[in-house]
Amino acid sequence: MTLVRTFIAIHLNDTLRDQIEALANELRRRPGGQAARWTPKGNIHLTIKFLGDVERNDLPAVYEAVGRAAAGVTPFAVEVADLGCFPNTRRPNIVWVGLQGELAALRRLQQAIEGALEPLGHPRERRPFSPHLTIGRVNRRASAAETAALGQTIASYGPVALGRVAVASVSVVQSDLRPAGPIYTDLSMAPLGRNSDV
Repeated sequence: MTLVRTFIAIHLNDTLRDQIEALANELRRRPGGQAARWTPKGNIHLTIKFLGDVERNDLPAVYEAVGRAAAGVTPFAVEVADLGCFPNTRRPNIVWVGLQGELAALRRLQQAIEGALEPLGHPRERRPFSPHLTIGRVNRRASAAETAALGQTIASYGPVALGRVAVASVSVVQSDLRPAGPIYTDLSMAPLGRNSDV
């Protein structure tokens, strides 16, 4: 039995990744910036659904289900803006940039994928969908003072507007966890909108 750690994602264009990398580099230089491990620009993506370990023989059914779900949603665009932390800036754990714009279309895509994968044994996510791009994670070895300083930096940072994502496809991605960080490999890509007139 071969298990593949898998998730469903929307990729960003290179220009937007460069903008996000520039923001992360700016935050790295600010107070508390050394408390986080900043996401390499090539790994920044919008996660639609995390599947976890999937039997390799079951992947074709996942590809087909995701393709069917994507075909029913018209392409759309979202803006990358806002900056924040989970769970909050007083106790930062994840540093993120948020999304604005056609979020209703994004939620339709996410719900369609959830519905298509549920019959394959992948339960719907119980938590509300909170679309964001993770750009940093607080290091467990960071001191409380460093972590608090990072939260204050995020809270006091001005408005962020990084660019636009034209969403025309969704990908099934393999995640190989390595000591230096995960390596992501696209397994399948499904275009949006092939059946959107149905």
